[in-house]
Amino acid sequence: MTKKKMSFEEKLIRLDQIAQTLEAGELPLEASLKLFEEGAGLLADCKAELGAAKQKITEWNTASTGGEEEDSDDTDD
Repeated sequence: MTKKKMSFEEKLIRLDQIAQTLEAGELPLEASLKLFEEGAGLLADCKAELGAAKQKITEWNTASTGGEEEDSDDTDD
């Protein structure tokens, strides 16, 4: 069986499906554990992809500002 690489969006959709199925509580324990394991793997993949995207944005931002990182998260007003 060949597994196609899922896009980030497809992973999010699958995570939502898994969450709904688990929340319904109709599966036996073993099947629930397998779904939970699949979801944990998808979540780790999504976090890694988001981290890579954040790093790219930070690098682009740093390059566009001439090496000075802009910090828009921490502003004292």
